[in-house]
Amino acid sequence: MPRPQISLKARALKYLSSREHSRLELARKLTPYAQDGDDIEALLNWLQDAKFLSQERFSESLVHRRAGRYGNNRILSELKSHGITGEALGDAKVGLNQGENERAREVLRRKFSEVPADAMARAKCMRFLQQRGFSHRAIQAAVKTAWSDDHDDGD
Repeated sequence: MPRPQISLKARALKYLSSREHSRLELARKLTPYAQDGDDIEALLNWLQDAKFLSQERFSESLVHRRAGRYGNNRILSELKSHGITGEALGDAKVGLNQGENERAREVLRRKFSEVPADAMARAKCMRFLQQRGFSHRAIQAAVKTAWSDDHDDGD
């Protein structure tokens, strides 16, 4: 016996119960299941009014998931691709800028356990951080100080 098809509202709540979604992402996921009488925009507005859907919570969640591995440029680009704009994007920028240098050092130390021996090794470290979306300022600071005793975690 076939399973009964769940409503668009139930499907949206199921998605939101697993993790935070942006409005754009949730609309994209719901569109294939919409039938003739369904209004996805009205459903998304209702979810937002009922506080099930929030740009701020989604932004915080994405930043929290990505901050340990990626730089500000990459995270902000991903937020924009999810349709996050305005105040939520501004808050994310402020939060990310405060710790980018330290995050770059941590990422670099996890990937490269030893101090780069020559210019080619330093360039490799810098390219790695650049691909991860770190700013030039954070990359320079990380390569200079990642393996110094000043930033060890109390060893």
